[in-house]
Amino acid sequence: MKKIIVADDEARIRRLVCDFLKKDGYEPLEADDGDVALELFKENPDVALLILDIMMPNMDGWTLCREIRKFSDVPVILLTARSQEFDELMGFEMGADDYVTKPFSPAVLMKRVGLLIKRAKHEDGSSSNVKVLGSLTIKEDAHEVLVDNVSIPLALKEYNILLKLVSKPGRVFTREQLLDDIWGYDYVGDMRTVDSHVARLRTKLGEWGNKHLKTVYGTGYKIEVN
Repeated sequence: MKKIIVADDEARIRRLVCDFLKKDGYEPLEADDGDVALELFKENPDVALLILDIMMPNMDGWTLCREIRKFSDVPVILLTARSQEFDELMGFEMGADDYVTKPFSPAVLMKRVGLLIKRAKHEDGSSSNVKVLGSLTIKEDAHEVLVDNVSIPLALKEYNILLKLVSKPGRVFTREQLLDDIWGYDYVGDMRTVDSHVARLRTKLGEWGNKHLKTVYGTGYKIEVN
């Protein structure tokens, strides 16, 4: 039974989400603020996904997501009562995988939970290949990226974007293609989400990223190799 952390300071929302998770065969772990959720996650490293409210006491959902991304690429869904574009963009900047605005349909939330867990499982064990492009090495079986033999911590979306781009060096992938392939066809969000993730990925890859991860203005991105 897969564990899922539900962090929300509203007890009514927590109970609602936890009830639906239990019906779908998951084991929900409850937290009423960000600090408790972080400790809960550290105590349960086998957690498959986190559902985090943005506006929580002690540590908000944005900060909690950023802290988790320092050592884990576990899928994260952010919940918020606000529908401002800034909230959504900030969530993805912090490394969130999905974003749901209250009030929400529990059935739709469960669908998104299932898709993220399925996608993460597929990505973790779908291949034992090792890709090498100059000083860049991608160990797909270990879900690890190295530049000059130094491990580079990437969030799940950043890793998936890199894997997509290096699958066909020289080919331009449009923002629409990356959004559909990485976020899924049912994702409803701004195209700038792709840009912010690619920018962060390029920065993390350092000199290799600046040299090889190219922007094709007005279109998308590609990996350029000699």
